[in-house]
Amino acid sequence: MAQKEGGKEQGRFKTGDHLGAKTIAGAPVAGGGVVVEVREKKGPLRAAIPTMPFPLAVICLFLNTFIPGLGTFISAFAVLCGARNELISERGVCCVFWLNMAAALIQILTAVVMVGWIMSIFWGMDMVILASYRDQSLPQDV
Repeated sequence: MAQKEGGKEQGRFKTGDHLGAKTIAGAPVAGGGVVVEVREKKGPLRAAIPTMPFPLAVICLFLNTFIPGLGTFISAFAVLCGARNELISERGVCCVFWLNMAAALIQILTAVVMVGWIMSIFWGMDMVILASYRDQSLPQDV
């Protein structure tokens, strides 16, 4: 995509706002301080993972590691006890509770073929990540 002069490819790296951005020699540089943000679109089960206190999230991770689905099952009841997440405002507490129960059931039933066990561990890791964001008061994008 760079211009060729005398058989050699010309390209340069712009410094400043666009570090490492390759531009075409002589072409206008787009910019002006535009901030681009990328957010992951989560499915309903993944969006239902509650933001719990850090110690409870670590316990759920530990339980999910050794007994697939148990930590997710406990996190479903944490929703009823006041744990928050982004889906509660859209669907309500009962729906989020049942989504977490469904995730726990899926993890338990598919643990025999290792899929549920791996899913359970990842679920626990997401709980810990969300809890650490909660403790640091950072935006919750996992």
